[in-house]
Amino acid sequence: MRFSYAESMTDPSYYLPLARAAEDAGYDSMIVPDSICYPEVSDTRYPFNPDGTREFLDGKPFLEPFSLIPAMGAVTERLRFVTFVLKLPVRHPVLVAKQVSSTAVLTNNRLVLGVGTSPWPEDYAVCGVPWEGRGKRMDEQMDVLRGLMGGGYFDYHGDVFDIPSIKISPVPTQPVPILIGGHHEAALRRAAAAGDGWLHGGGDPADLPALLARLAELRREHGTENKPFEVFAISLDAYSPAGVRRLEEWGVTDVIVGFRWPYDSGPDTEPLQAKIDSLRRFSDDVIDKAS
Repeated sequence: MRFSYAESMTDPSYYLPLARAAEDAGYDSMIVPDSICYPEVSDTRYPFNPDGTREFLDGKPFLEPFSLIPAMGAVTERLRFVTFVLKLPVRHPVLVAKQVSSTAVLTNNRLVLGVGTSPWPEDYAVCGVPWEGRGKRMDEQMDVLRGLMGGGYFDYHGDVFDIPSIKISPVPTQPVPILIGGHHEAALRRAAAAGDGWLHGGGDPADLPALLARLAELRREHGTENKPFEVFAISLDAYSPAGVRRLEEWGVTDVIVGFRWPYDSGPDTEPLQAKIDSLRRFSDDVIDKAS
């Protein structure tokens, strides 16, 4: 089992010392969220917190992932960085391919690209991208990303994107894993058919076993069950060695842990040292004992 440290919506100056501390404490990766903007007027509900409200996001600091990850990569040597999740359909795939390639090169192949469809129609509206057809758009984007990051000239002619023969340089020396986030059937099927893994978004803990079982079923259906596949999960079981072993038996490869409730409104007032103490305590109590 591998362990991912999650911290977000906090003082931007905390990220580099937290990355160093997480690596020193034995974590395998660090989760990096993505948020485009916060609309002043919206009736959209958030799918992963208990009451569906989104007010907890108002005024919270979100650093752009492809700016933050190279900075954290520069002060670490081993830690991987997982976008959780990049709202792919609101972006153009050629630009994303350039950003991903550059970030992977700067971090020596330590980027894991977690992607999903944004739950906010407002993200699409402000970026001038249609909400309808976002699934098809994302499928084509994944093809374009892999094609351009493979090196050499690449062209693409799909229903959504028509890209002439181009190449980008540099490209990473290893393929960037593309993991799919989302709990709906379409997301699970996309992960099983075309993803290098799946990202669990939290929500009701009771739903996780059924989601994992359905994912395994879809992988068998698509003939990808023997392909290398990463499964990141958020679960209370991750906070004990016995629970970690149970998740591993279910097919989870990476657990995501954090040490504060992320859905509170207002600024994060927890001091940096308290965060470091928490991640170190978990390492002593769980990571070392689960190894």
